[in-house]
Amino acid sequence: MTSRWWFYPALAVLALPLLPILLLVFAAILTYPTLPTLDTLTDYRPKMPLRIFSAEGTLIGEFGEERRELVRIEDVPDLMKKAILAAEDDRFYEHGGVDYIGVLRAAYSNFSSGGVRQGASTITMQVARNFFLSKEKTLSRKFNEMLLSFKIEHNLTKDEIFQLYVNHIYLGQRSYGFASAAQVYYAKTLNEVTLAEMAMLAGLPKAPASFNPVVNPARAKVRQMYILRRMHDLGYITPEQLEQAQNEPMNTKQSSQHQEFAVNAHHVAEMVRQEMYARFQDEAYTQGYSVYTTIRARDQAAAYASVRKGVVEYDHRHGYRGPEGYVDLKKINTDELLDEALEDVPDNGDLIPAVVQSINPKGITVHCKGGQVVEVRGEGLQFAQQTLGNKLALNQRIRIGSLIRVYKNEKDFWEITQLPQVEAAFVSANPRDGAIYALVGGFDFYSNQFNHVTQAWRQPGSSFKPFIYSAALEKGFTPAAVINDAPLVIDLSQTGQELWQPKNFDGEFSGPMRFRQGLTRSKNLVSIRILQAIGVDYAQDYITKFGFDKTKIKPFLTMALGAGEVTPMQLMSGYTVFANGGYRVMPYFIQRIEDGQGQLVGQAAPIVAGAGAERVIDIRNAFTMVNMMQDVVKHGTAMKAMELGRQDLAGKTGTTSDSMDAWFAGFHPTLVAVTWLGYDNPQSLGEKETGGGAALPVWMGYMSEMLKGVPQVEYSVPPGIITARINDNGLRDPNGNRIDYFYEENPPPEQPDIILEESKPATTNDLLF
Repeated sequence: MTSRWWFYPALAVLALPLLPILLLVFAAILTYPTLPTLDTLTDYRPKMPLRIFSAEGTLIGEFGEERRELVRIEDVPDLMKKAILAAEDDRFYEHGGVDYIGVLRAAYSNFSSGGVRQGASTITMQVARNFFLSKEKTLSRKFNEMLLSFKIEHNLTKDEIFQLYVNHIYLGQRSYGFASAAQVYYAKTLNEVTLAEMAMLAGLPKAPASFNPVVNPARAKVRQMYILRRMHDLGYITPEQLEQAQNEPMNTKQSSQHQEFAVNAHHVAEMVRQEMYARFQDEAYTQGYSVYTTIRARDQAAAYASVRKGVVEYDHRHGYRGPEGYVDLKKINTDELLDEALEDVPDNGDLIPAVVQSINPKGITVHCKGGQVVEVRGEGLQFAQQTLGNKLALNQRIRIGSLIRVYKNEKDFWEITQLPQVEAAFVSANPRDGAIYALVGGFDFYSNQFNHVTQAWRQPGSSFKPFIYSAALEKGFTPAAVINDAPLVIDLSQTGQELWQPKNFDGEFSGPMRFRQGLTRSKNLVSIRILQAIGVDYAQDYITKFGFDKTKIKPFLTMALGAGEVTPMQLMSGYTVFANGGYRVMPYFIQRIEDGQGQLVGQAAPIVAGAGAERVIDIRNAFTMVNMMQDVVKHGTAMKAMELGRQDLAGKTGTTSDSMDAWFAGFHPTLVAVTWLGYDNPQSLGEKETGGGAALPVWMGYMSEMLKGVPQVEYSVPPGIITARINDNGLRDPNGNRIDYFYEENPPPEQPDIILEESKPATTNDLLF
């Protein structure tokens, strides 16, 4: 016994190195049962934003704290997976959650470099940390992270773990997951990004702020090159792929204060957001609802481009107002400081803020927001030519340091421009069921979020006349009726007010003319006499058939000149009745709603013209009005539209008193659209500005794109219509003899009557003050 006294001390000495391992095992046995369950991973339901799509599935809006788009791991491109593995964990499919070889490699690398340059966290460990743990750097947190990694590996497959990582990791710019990051940084899907862009995205998890290609392009480029070399060293890519990717220029989206989408439809997205919040409250932003609108991407793009073009052209007709501001280049004397100074200047689409750096006889050089330096010369200077000299005050002329706007025009050269002060609206729809195809609520959503399509109550001017003429047809008027375009005085002496003496827009009176010609030439005195004949109360009741608010259209004679108030959406809805043959259809913009699991929770059920919709006017009335509005396009105030080379367009211009508002409302049998221009604080657009000159070109820009390749359509004459040849030579009608249309129960007399002036003076009830 005494000879073995040394055995136990020796055993204790031999067991001493195993003590830390035993303690770790003991700690693991105690800790493992207290680890959180994996329900969060197995039933993965992250905060998913409200996502809004066009009818074709193009993303046009997103609302929520986190930008996220879930993808299945099998849908992630193979090279994207390999880029992530090369950057984060190339032995992911070999280790069991903790990469011991990677730990040794990182320890050696850090020891050799004299600092912490390489980590050893595996993808599984990052999943454990991101879902369950804090980011504090303590031994206990690291220990729990390793235990959780083992638990995750035991319960989930490698692909399931990788899918969680690909969808959940934060990658900067409020984007979570690689699919979302591809949209945020490149406006692409994962299947569209290039190898170089994949490497750039794969470099973000390590430090999203430091390696952000928009904010820190130089550091991001270094990280990208490292990952590409790693992919080559691991045999993921060939030398040729490596060289091509290394030479590819960085094409990230320019820094912007706002999220951008492939199609600009911000006002539509906001309309959807309001509808969804009203229905689901705060859950609308976190449960992953997908809303598919009726907006067609091509229509929306064409409408947005045409509105922008039309507003800028109007603005340029009225002269350059001078620079927006001044930057002292003596103090802000580096590109970095200049970029910082421009960062706070609001974006406005293609109207780019820039600071003038030099001026010479041939042109100017400007530093644009985003870092691009461009030259403006020749035609690009014409708009602001008068401000380039020394005759104006300093704050009105362009000089070195001036803050201006530039844009690249259709000819691909740079021009000086400015932010317009005028506003605009555009909306188009399918006249058969009311599905809205395009909606532009203003020139720039982020400068002015007021939706002029749905919220702006404006006087429609002469664009309202077709509804008065339609009412007159139901009272027995015919297109061949003769009305006197002559001066008219309304006596208001009983009230102490001045006499009302309405005038035509052109200031001329043409004497007796056909009902049809009165609309074609938009004669105010003809419209007033028609309204006198049918009665203002009858007319007020009649126009409600088209969806107008009776309280906004007062029963006064000025109704004939469009003196009430309508929104562009209402006017568009009213014109659909003519375009679809007399049916009232309700405009709508949400097609269907799906929840986060793709289950249908809402579906539009539109009432279609001829299939359930209410007929509100006689088809013969609709046909006759369309035929007369075709004359407005062919021979009247909208004749510019004939440049589109079509015979199947109809519509009406509108210009209010003092040119406060400019309108054009028109349609093709398959498409109805309305456009409006005006100032939010009403003021004249200019003495020579009209609906035909300011609004019609916007409508034409849209229609020219949307009707490409669409065959010409001829309207069919409906039953109950008879025709007659009308001799208009005596009435100085430039169209001469023509065929016209009449209700069979109301054939034309041998000599159409002339409506004489009323001898009874009007009362104050006939006028709107």
